[in-house]
Amino acid sequence: MTKEQLDESVAYLRDKGFHEPEFGIVLGSGLGKLADAIETPIVAHYNHIPYFPLATVEFHSGQLIYGTLEGRRVVVMRGRFHLYEGYDLLDVTYPVRVMHQLGIQKLFISNAAGAINLNFHKGDLMLIEDHINLQGDSPLAFRDVASFGDRFVDMSEPYDPDMRRHLETIAERLKIRLRKGVYASVVGPQLETRAEYRMLKVIGADAVGMSTVPEVIVANHLRLPVIAVSVLTDECDPDNLQAVDIRDILDVANSTEPKMIALFMALLKEL
Repeated sequence: MTKEQLDESVAYLRDKGFHEPEFGIVLGSGLGKLADAIETPIVAHYNHIPYFPLATVEFHSGQLIYGTLEGRRVVVMRGRFHLYEGYDLLDVTYPVRVMHQLGIQKLFISNAAGAINLNFHKGDLMLIEDHINLQGDSPLAFRDVASFGDRFVDMSEPYDPDMRRHLETIAERLKIRLRKGVYASVVGPQLETRAEYRMLKVIGADAVGMSTVPEVIVANHLRLPVIAVSVLTDECDPDNLQAVDIRDILDVANSTEPKMIALFMALLKEL
């Protein structure tokens, strides 16, 4: 990644009409319907954006969409990137840097995750308060990082506390149950073993997934306020573990997504 590559990606998108977005939104697995609500959308396919990775997962569509939601200018990632696709963390987080350079002032992230905390249930939403990076790498571990921002980034409060409080208030008003917890990010794509679920619980994770943490680290590197919500799609009880089909996970994500959309739309309107 170079500044020249970022400039070329941004120039391409500005030429298409991506002008001064206020908010960036990253949509996770099975969570693409929010993009359908965008007014006057302008769509850029990932394979047309210079230096953008390509989404290789069959249920990630690979589009960057610009338009308005609740009267606010947004740029939405419909499909994200993962280490398990063979990319490195510079690739995975490249779109966040592009959205920031386009002008976003805040970033919303969603994901599908498994519930480690057995007080949480399939179909719940979890507001991420903190995370554990188990991906074995950092998107800031590259030679020229200092030319993009501080090398040593404080992560004492990675998820913006003001937006978190605001979202909790919205959830209470809308009568949407919003759990709070710690998200552990692993490489995948295989799901966890019984022993791994037990380990995750011991180290303090409430949910586990394969994304989000790299994007959040880069958002903090860019001093970009970020918030993240997990849709809990399965219950990871090692003592009663059942085989999980990815289609079942996507079905739960799809059925729960309207609650997440309601929260994000209200937050856009009120910030």
